[in-house]
Amino acid sequence: MTAPLEATNLYRFYHAGDDEVLALRGVSLSVEAGEVVAVTGPSGSGKSTLLACLAGLDDPDGGMVQLGGRPISRRPEPERARVRSRNIGMLYQSVNLLEHLTVAANVRVVQRLAGRGPARPVHEILDSVGLAARAGARPSHLSGGEMARAGLAVAVANDPQVVLADEPTGELDAGSAQRVVHLLVERAAAGAAVLVVTHNEAVASAADRVLKMRDGALSS
Repeated sequence: MTAPLEATNLYRFYHAGDDEVLALRGVSLSVEAGEVVAVTGPSGSGKSTLLACLAGLDDPDGGMVQLGGRPISRRPEPERARVRSRNIGMLYQSVNLLEHLTVAANVRVVQRLAGRGPARPVHEILDSVGLAARAGARPSHLSGGEMARAGLAVAVANDPQVVLADEPTGELDAGSAQRVVHLLVERAAAGAAVLVVTHNEAVASAADRVLKMRDGALSS
């Protein structure tokens, strides 16, 4: 069976003046349905570049990213955006919420962007992350833990086959971080392929596999 997320031999180059920086050096990985994979490594090791390529936000200079066996690399951006909105949920440390909208409205916006009927009712999604009572609140009125869970509600609004999380517990207290990790594990148990970039040992310990990144290369 084809993995929901697969990257093969990814290379990414950047130019800084006359220097060429090799951000990704032949990175290959796959994440199976129901699996949580953590990617760890020091700052500047290529983790953010890898996440951007996996999400189709950036194009690798070499290699290929596939979702469910279908390539998304080197496709026109409108096509990548469509695939992203329907198949990938993204959770960032800085949180993926629009400040002027309520929590419920943020979820609805993401569902509309997918261009199809909602996979699940908004109230059901918010209830699954423990925010049903905060549906009408704006992000500025949420605690740090609530913000992270609201961001996760947005990330899973369309029941994506892949969830990508970038340091999702970086600014949370231990209790809130544990709640977010538990919710990510629940998404995997529901059949999603989950990849988390993290420095947090507790997050890494909850993963099924840990991949270490250094100088643009991965090791298990």
